[in-house]
Amino acid sequence: MYQFPIGVMVDSFRCEMHEAIRRAAGIGAKGLQMYATHGDYSPENLTPAARRELLDFVKSHGLVFSALCGDLGKGFTNPELNPALIEKSKRILDLACELETDVVTTHIGVVPEDKTCERYAIMQEACRELAEYADSLGAHFAIETGPETAVILRDFLDPLGSRGVAVNLDPANFVMVTGDDPVRAVYTLKDYIVHTHAKDGVKLKGCDVAGLYEGIEEAIQAGKAFVELPLGKGGVDFDNYLKALDEIGYRGFLTIEREVGEDPARDIAEAARFLEAKIAVL
Repeated sequence: MYQFPIGVMVDSFRCEMHEAIRRAAGIGAKGLQMYATHGDYSPENLTPAARRELLDFVKSHGLVFSALCGDLGKGFTNPELNPALIEKSKRILDLACELETDVVTTHIGVVPEDKTCERYAIMQEACRELAEYADSLGAHFAIETGPETAVILRDFLDPLGSRGVAVNLDPANFVMVTGDDPVRAVYTLKDYIVHTHAKDGVKLKGCDVAGLYEGIEEAIQAGKAFVELPLGKGGVDFDNYLKALDEIGYRGFLTIEREVGEDPARDIAEAARFLEAKIAVL
């Protein structure tokens, strides 16, 4: 029986980095993902000495980096902005390799359904350059799923002929945004999945709130389109989702991401226990 390693997005703890690393180790996580787009842990601010110190601190707690987050918040849809965004993305990938991970997750913008539109070509050109650079390092830029269906994303990736631009599969984003089935998405994107986020949620339009997590009615009343929920409280079928990952031979991290909630440390610890219980019966 294969045991998926469990990771944690350290920024989800919402505390100082070293304390977040200690907390991740305390719940038995094996890996970490951190944002590397701005602030002290961006490539331009993290000195060589600080990089070594950080990696040593992570290792001293029995952890590794599962990935870095390189989402620059703009995507790659503007040809005037893309050169600078691509260059910074490359530097984040360099940092990832120094921190001994080969994955940088990112958002590229919403892939259009129309393959003939100008934006589609602009995004593919940017991803082709990113893929070539990642291939040169034996690494991956991993697109986070959700803004488009799995089929649209796969059809966008296939012509690149590379896993230098690959996939970070976030099952909750499919459920919350496109309504796509995360289990089916695993099989659709099986050739590209290099990292995953463990997250749950629901799309609120037409949602039956009966029996769902507390606070969801307030979200509906506030006019939200979707809401993130603790693992097991939303629409992700984790039993079949994990079985699908196992069946395609995925052997990477399930990295817990918690972007909302009043007590993220509690939610992250509960998520780890939830995943451990599911993995135990695979």
